This record gives sequence, structure tokens and C-alpha cells, in this order.
Amino acid sequence: MLVGVGSSVPETYLTNHDLEKLVETSDDWIVTRTGIKKRHVLGKGETLAQHGIASAKRALEMAGIAAQDVDLVLFATSSPDDVFGSACQVQASIGARHAVAFDLTAACSGFVVALVTAAQYIRAGTFRTVLVVGGDALSRFVDWRDRGTCILFGDGCGAVVVTANPDPEAPGAILGMEMGSDGGGHKHLHCTFAGSGMKPLSDGADPSSHAAYSNIYMAGQDVFKFAVRTVPAVIDGALAKANLPKASESVDWLVMHQANQRILDAAAQRLGLPAERVVSNLSQYGNTSAASIPLALDEAVRGGRIQKGDKASSEWGIGQGKVIAMAGFGAGLTWAGAIVRWG
Repeated sequence: MLVGVGSSVPETYLTNHDLEKLVETSDDWIVTRTGIKKRHVLGKGETLAQHGIASAKRALEMAGIAAQDVDLVLFATSSPDDVFGSACQVQASIGARHAVAFDLTAACSGFVVALVTAAQYIRAGTFRTVLVVGGDALSRFVDWRDRGTCILFGDGCGAVVVTANPDPEAPGAILGMEMGSDGGGHKHLHCTFAGSGMKPLSDGADPSSHAAYSNIYMAGQDVFKFAVRTVPAVIDGALAKANLPKASESVDWLVMHQANQRILDAAAQRLGLPAERVVSNLSQYGNTSAASIPLALDEAVRGGRIQKGDKASSEWGIGQGKVIAMAGFGAGLTWAGAIVRWG
């Protein structure tokens, strides 16, 4: 069961007008091409883990579950504060002292991949309660003088609590899933290690130099075509595995990775879903990578758009609850879709 959701973003944000002072661009140019109006970014001394902790606490509070009852903490991120991961920092700070914690990296697909992973642990009987956190701080890896990428990315975190249903015969919340990867597309979107190798035998101060990563490189048109092609296919695949009819007949809400409004619109059109059934908060946050789906879900739930109870889902023998189609896509290249029940 999905029983709680929470999110957290930095207070600091940059509007399109702020970016006009950094690069040759305009609010109209950015909104027309992306739908983004502002993006939140970490301030000085602020960490990704702090927002992972805040979103986790809010999700647990909604779920009415104590942190000490959490068995597993999964943190989907490509930009942890520590190269060894941030999940353990979240685990310790929220007081989940009985939980094992580890990071999972699948870029913008990460949250859906982590959600599916959580479901498998629960179905196997290994764990009963899993906290899934999705978050990224890609502002750290953006060239803020490159108008092609700096307009896109923001920072933030979201979290969902997944628990075993006390009734083992009851339908699960993860109804169907589909995932895939294509390493051949790595050339279109990457953020690679900037070192040259042979550090131990380098000259001068290089053996003691700090490691670094390059800024994000993205071939925008190639990624756009990949996303528009992949999202409908991965959702159709997940629906088929859930034994549900096409999206226009079975899906109450589309909550997909918030990368570009044109991608959201194109995917919804191909799936036959009207705009009023698509959750979009892209304009206020930009592309927050692994955080975007739980962040959008949290706003929709707390804002009353997504509510418990739906008689259509019960007609298909999947129990009560809104049917949500989730889809992530991004670097790797990776993609992941899941059909889930909320409530």
C-alpha cells in the first residue's frame, strides 16, 4: 500500500527573469520551450540530505507510521552529498534505527525504479515497511552560463511510504510495471567524471587534488524524441502487465517525470488523456530529476486533486483507489513506468 507522501525544496529559487541576468534568454523564450517559470536551488551550506530528511518525515507523518518501524530506506539520487550515498544520513536523522539504507541511481527514472524495488522486497516478505525517497541537486552540475541547460534544472526531494497490506489476499498498490535501459544513448545525456586517470603517479599537486565531475551535457532534441517515444510505450507496457485497458479508460491521473511541458503534453495526447488528468508542477520547480514524481504527487494529494476512492478501479478487481500512471525517463538512457493505486 502507498500510505504517505511528502516533499521538500530549498527556499532559494531563480526565476526566468533572474536567468536573464546570467545568460542571453528571456522569460517568454524559456516558458514557450519548456513551460518552466522558476526553479529552486540549494543555498550555501544546504544539503540534499536535509530535504530528503524533511520529505521523509512528512511522508511518515501522513502515513501515521513511526520511523523505528521502517525496515528499508531507499534513496533514488544521482547527486548525493557524499559519493558513498545519502540514504544512511536520512535513516539516522529520522530515527529509523532498525532500517537498512542504501542509494539507488537511475537518474530521472530513479524514483519509479526505487518504488518497484520496494514493492519486490515487500512481496518477497523480506520487509513490511519501506521509505522511498527521490531527490537530486543537479544545480551543482549545471553550467550556469549555458542557456541550453541552466534553464531546466532545479533541486528538491520527495518521499513515499510503502507498506505491506495486512490482508495478504488484498490487491497490491503496484499493479504493473515496465522498465528498460539503452546504454547506447549515454552520448545524449551525461555528467561524467572530469579526471584524467593515473592520479597516483601524476606530477605536482595532482595526486592530492580533489575529484570532480563535468557539468551536465544534454542533446536536447535527441532526449526530447526519446522521451516522447518512450513514455507512452512504457505506460502501455505497464498497463498490459496490470491487465488493465488503455490509459484513456483506466488511468485517473498521469504523474510523470517533470522535464518539459511539451513532453508532458505530447505523452498525454498519445495516451488519450486530457490535460485535466495530467499532474504538472513543472512551472514552479523545473526538472528536479528523481524528485519530480514524488514532488508532483505530494502536491496533488495535499492539494486535494488526487483523493482516495474510485469505483472504476474496483470494477477491474484491483481494489479501491485512484489509478495513477507514473513514468520516469532520463540519463543512461533509462525509463520506467508503474501503474499504482493511491488510497
